[in-house]
Amino acid sequence: MTFPIRAALAVLLFAAPAMGPATPAAAETLRFAHFVAPTHTLTEAIVTPLTTGVAPSGLVIRTYPAGELGAGPAEQYVRAVQGVADIVWGLPGYTSSQFPLSMLTEYPGALPQGMSGADFLWNGHEAGLLAREYPATEPLALWTAEPAVLVTRDRAVRAPSDLAGLKIRVSGSVTSGVVQALGAIPVQMPAGDVYNALQTGLVDGVIIGSSGISDFRFDEVLGHVTLGIPLGNQAFYVVANAARVEALPEAERAALRAVSGRDLSRHAEAAWNARGAAAIGGLRARDGVVVDLTGAEIAAFEAVLLPLTEAAIAGLGAEAAIAAMRGAE
Repeated sequence: MTFPIRAALAVLLFAAPAMGPATPAAAETLRFAHFVAPTHTLTEAIVTPLTTGVAPSGLVIRTYPAGELGAGPAEQYVRAVQGVADIVWGLPGYTSSQFPLSMLTEYPGALPQGMSGADFLWNGHEAGLLAREYPATEPLALWTAEPAVLVTRDRAVRAPSDLAGLKIRVSGSVTSGVVQALGAIPVQMPAGDVYNALQTGLVDGVIIGSSGISDFRFDEVLGHVTLGIPLGNQAFYVVANAARVEALPEAERAALRAVSGRDLSRHAEAAWNARGAAAIGGLRARDGVVVDLTGAEIAAFEAVLLPLTEAAIAGLGAEAAIAAMRGAE
């Protein structure tokens, strides 16, 4: 044995005790990107249960709120696919053409009375109906907001004719069609821009779940909120990059999947519903703000809007799909 080799062995033998036992692999960290403030309902509904639920496995979920990984809610899905983020929250309505079946919930009357949007969407997902709508990702949560309401700046709305010519903010193509059917003008913009648009009169109103009234402080700039118009339920998704999930250590991957899915989605929907009910409750303390339609007034809106839903389902050839999503045998 030559001296250099003996010296090298001596160095290794001397150093070995100092190295100690092998250390475990560092915990994986997933980046969760969204575009709203940490005070938004999303934190309570999704971020906290998902983050705390996977923690015992060692998996870390780090959240990047308010567009920290890229501005623009319409680009959320692409961020997950491209790996800019590992998990994203988004709205199908911002890229409507990608999500025709997921957005069925947004049609007036499409979601059966008493059925949660979470169950409607997970029925579709588990039946394999939504696979084309979520390529290269794994859905972690699919749910809907509480029934949408009509927020207006200064006009109380009790009949379809009251909407004629008004500029109404919408989130996607389905709500845009609803607004046009009612004789109003749809204006698409991110929810974060609506406060200023309402305040300045750039729009006359907005169709949104009532939770959005408090989440985006619309209560500061609205004049009226009309309840009872069949305006559908806005859909949401939380998806993860599928390849990133598969690359996780088995225990961490299992932990992520265990705290995701239908139950997480139901939890999120319950949080949205609770926030929405609280927002309306707060507005009822202000005289004349909340407009509760009578049965006859609701029927007048249904006469305009329910045929729109029937035509859309037929146009999509989605009769069998919506039956499965509703849980029909």
